[in-house]
Amino acid sequence: MSDTPTGDPVEEIPVKEIPPLLLRMVPESADSIAEMFRRPAEAAVLTEDAAVMLYELLAGCFTTPVLLPQLRSDNPDTRLLARCWDFVERIVDHSTEHVGGAVYFEVLDQLLLDRGLVEASWLYMKERTRARTLLMLDDADVRLPGINRR
Repeated sequence: MSDTPTGDPVEEIPVKEIPPLLLRMVPESADSIAEMFRRPAEAAVLTEDAAVMLYELLAGCFTTPVLLPQLRSDNPDTRLLARCWDFVERIVDHSTEHVGGAVYFEVLDQLLLDRGLVEASWLYMKERTRARTLLMLDDADVRLPGINRR
């Protein structure tokens, strides 16, 4: 359940603040960020490149190295998964196409790679992320028992 009631405006995070937010909320992304930008993660997330390369940042430093392995794990770190989905919840309904597209293609759409990823994620997703995921499933004509199939 979301901390923000439906219909209440959510303070939108400026695009340039999303990379530092990722590092703060999911510090497990630090090594991938440092490798991608060839500098310490704390400095890399403050560069203009980090915001411009949001698709690459989400794919290469969040979804592939952190989120998907946890979702595929037989013994996932539930606190880490909660933090991951809290991060996504903060940016999922961003007004810019750049951010919205990055979340859709580099996070949510990746849940369709393997059977069971949406279901594993569902427990941790908040209201806005669930709503966006339902739209993605409908667009992809995917029906999942207990999620969007009655």
